[in-house]
Amino acid sequence: MDKTIRVSQIAVPLRHTKEQVFQKACRKAGIRPQEVRRFSVAKQSLDARHKNDLKYSYTADLEVNQKVHYKKDPHVQEYIPAVYHPEAAGQEAWNDPIAVIGSGPAGLFCAWLLAKYGYAPVVFERGKCVEERQADVEDFWNGGKLNPESNVQFGEGGAGTFSDGKLNTQVKDKSGRNRFVLETFVDCGAPEDILFAGRPHIGTDILRTVVANMRREIIRMGGTFYFSSCVTDFRFGKRGLKALQINHRDWQPVSAAVLAVGHSARDTFAVLKRHQIPMVPKAFAVGFRVEHPQQMINENQYGTGKDSGLLPAAFYKLACRTQTGRNVYSFCMCPGGYVVNASSEEGRLAVNGMSDRARDSQNANSAIIVSVTPEDFPDPADPLSGIEFQRILEEKAWRAGGGKIPQQRFGAFAECVRNMEPDTEVSPAADGAEDREGFQSCVRGQSSEADLSRIFPAEINRAFVEGMGIFGQRIRGFDREDAILSGVESRTSSPVRILREDSLQSQVKNLYPCGEGAGYAGGITSAAMDGLKTAEALMARFAPRGNMLPDPEAEKQ
Repeated sequence: MDKTIRVSQIAVPLRHTKEQVFQKACRKAGIRPQEVRRFSVAKQSLDARHKNDLKYSYTADLEVNQKVHYKKDPHVQEYIPAVYHPEAAGQEAWNDPIAVIGSGPAGLFCAWLLAKYGYAPVVFERGKCVEERQADVEDFWNGGKLNPESNVQFGEGGAGTFSDGKLNTQVKDKSGRNRFVLETFVDCGAPEDILFAGRPHIGTDILRTVVANMRREIIRMGGTFYFSSCVTDFRFGKRGLKALQINHRDWQPVSAAVLAVGHSARDTFAVLKRHQIPMVPKAFAVGFRVEHPQQMINENQYGTGKDSGLLPAAFYKLACRTQTGRNVYSFCMCPGGYVVNASSEEGRLAVNGMSDRARDSQNANSAIIVSVTPEDFPDPADPLSGIEFQRILEEKAWRAGGGKIPQQRFGAFAECVRNMEPDTEVSPAADGAEDREGFQSCVRGQSSEADLSRIFPAEINRAFVEGMGIFGQRIRGFDREDAILSGVESRTSSPVRILREDSLQSQVKNLYPCGEGAGYAGGITSAAMDGLKTAEALMARFAPRGNMLPDPEAEKQ
């Protein structure tokens, strides 16, 4: 019988080989290389604390015989990995399908697990399959008409499909769900380095292929997908949810439905409110996408004169609390990325950040956002008031840019904000039409010079400017006058939480709120993990039909 020895803090120079990591791990653990039956990298990160001595730090696993001895050291420990193997122990019979509403990360992983264990889920997605959705999005970015049902927010893969594809999460992984998510992505075509990278990311160009492969595998395991199939109403009885209305026409009886609709399904939230499904408004954050030259970020994080071929495009994470009492922080930072038009409603404009796998554009961008609470919304008692708040901002952004992404240099924006009188409406400012200095925006979709100071309330504007100044003390040039702002970043997370009980059902039975849109996740990985968790709840309640499908790899052996 074997055991795994985990060795951490293995420092190696920028130029190194996997063999060097292996040899150093063995020396640190006091284990002879010939005693190791299997070697694997558990984590790789760049140590940039000392710019004159950049290095990589590894955590590695050495699989050895139980009788092999190792050094007693805080960085050398026996490791027992969490193995994700949920049970289908439910006893309740189900005659009508178990539906999954939405095919973002939460919906896809929920459907994946249900299909794998013999529950034959039926997935309803209001948008198109990812191949057709990509064509619609590209057409919109090139000046075509917005398709309200097929865009950056709606369609197979969810909003994360057109993003950086970041997979880091703050969720603890005692159950092994996180590892299962990453391994599933790799099995479906993602790069293997997401299994150990300190800041794993797939890139939107590869993520689209991964999503399509996941769909094909779910279908192979017994699931069914219906695209361009929006759930427009719900039918309830004494025992809870009974049926779903599709596209205002057909009714589909269901035994249960997973509500994984994403944070932009505003019409669905309105239907739920009409049916008095318990919901509450939720705090989130709003702001602008901010672009800087990627070279500037690299030099600040790594120092100058470094071998750029050995270093990834640099990342940053910033946060502060301003004198206004509001938190300002970076969100969804995209090294070597693009700003994209992420609108989903006519006459309203929202932006997001996106990176390809290579992260090789000339600019870095991140959302710099300011915290808002229900007290900022038009009616704090209304569970959907945060949506109304978003819409107000997005309408102003759409008008400011004439339907294009409104942009302004930070210097012009800050000057306007400094001239504002406290607690008054924002006055007109310079239009920022002067020639930009030094660099141009990396934007997917048309942009227009505008006065962004007219979008947010004065207090949020002031907090944003104060936060940028604080960040300029941490990253030299962050508050440079020609930093490019794009508005408006309003879809950072769901403005609604759909309440659920310990069973993960709503108080109205058979309805399972799930993922980021329901208010229980933030990002691809945490949404995927919540999808697995919701599938587990269904498996604990309902009996599967048939056994778990055999492992194709095991069959080959």
